[in-house]
Amino acid sequence: MDGLKFDLRIYVLLYGVNPLRIFIYNEGLVRFATEKYDKPTDSNLKNLYMHLTNYAINKNSDKFIQNDDDGLEEAHKRSLSSVF
Repeated sequence: MDGLKFDLRIYVLLYGVNPLRIFIYNEGLVRFATEKYDKPTDSNLKNLYMHLTNYAINKNSDKFIQNDDDGLEEAHKRSLSSVF
């Protein structure tokens, strides 16, 4: 998405197994890397901002955009509903 690597956090509650009962929370989280993704090569493999979506890592990037309550579309950590 937007050339960035991302991951989705979708929260699920397993309420029972017999019968199977699953509840999916109506909100989730989307985390983005802060550098445009390129296929891993020897020269870019150590660029954590390109290959990882961890907030703890990307918040230190000069390109990191903090989310505010307005659901900023360019933020690197967004609610699932703001992405959809």
